[in-house]
Amino acid sequence: MDSLYYSARIWLAFGEAINGNEAISDWLLKNGYPEVAALAHAIRGSQEATDWLFTNKFFHLAALDAAIDENMQAYQWLQRNNHSFLIVFADACRGKNAALQWFMDHKMEAFLVIAKRIKALRDNTTFDYHKKNF
Repeated sequence: MDSLYYSARIWLAFGEAINGNEAISDWLLKNGYPEVAALAHAIRGSQEATDWLFTNKFFHLAALDAAIDENMQAYQWLQRNNHSFLIVFADACRGKNAALQWFMDHKMEAFLVIAKRIKALRDNTTFDYHKKNF
């Protein structure tokens, strides 16, 4: 399994940014994590944030956003580039039982909370599905 990419503190801030907490997004921006803020905004539907991730070469985070949207090309890109954790996370964000159970088995319940927030957001929001192809 590859690393978790960020500390628990940053993942928790990301979870708050997913909820639309702009103060936390600003904190991420000002404290060296603009890509995490951009990912939160991309997941919330911002094409500008998605473009920023591509422009700044955070391809794995852009692929995560697209994989959460069930873009199979992005999912396969994550597989080819050995982003195992992001694959499990994307699956959890789509409510796949095996991924949800993986987080439970590894005592990573915080990721379950974040994944469920993302799923609820995605299930209850209309998005422009004309985002860039991955």
